[in-house]
Amino acid sequence: MTRALLEGVSFGLKDCFKLIQNAGLGEIKQVRASGGGTKSKLWMQIMASVLDTELVTVNTTEGAAYGAALLAAVGTGVWPDVSSACRKAITITGSVLPNQAQSEAYREAYSLYQGLYPALKPTFDKTGV
Repeated sequence: MTRALLEGVSFGLKDCFKLIQNAGLGEIKQVRASGGGTKSKLWMQIMASVLDTELVTVNTTEGAAYGAALLAAVGTGVWPDVSSACRKAITITGSVLPNQAQSEAYREAYSLYQGLYPALKPTFDKTGV
C-alpha cells in the first residue's frame, strides 16, 4: 500500500511536469527535491525512475520557505537576480539517477495510470463529491 501511494504521487508529479513541458519548458534534465520525503531512499528512487531524470537534493529541507527568502533577498538587493541568489545559496547535497529497468516498467504503468481517471469519472460523478 505504501509503495502504491508513493508511486501514485510520483505519477501525479509526472502529470504536472508534462503540463509544464507542453507549455513550453522543454526537456527536464534534473529535478531538485527538498523536504522530509527526501530522507526516503525508496521514494527518491521511485521518483527518479518515474520521472526518468536525475533527482538531486539540496542544502535545505525548507524548499518553499527558502525559495521565498531568496526572492525576498533579491527584492531587497542582496543579490541582483534570482539566478545569482540560487548560485550563491543553493548547493547540491545528493543525487539519485533513474534505474532504467524501473523507468521502463513505470512508463508502462504510467499509461495505465493515465487511463484511470477517465475510466473512473462516471463513478466519481455518482458520489456527488
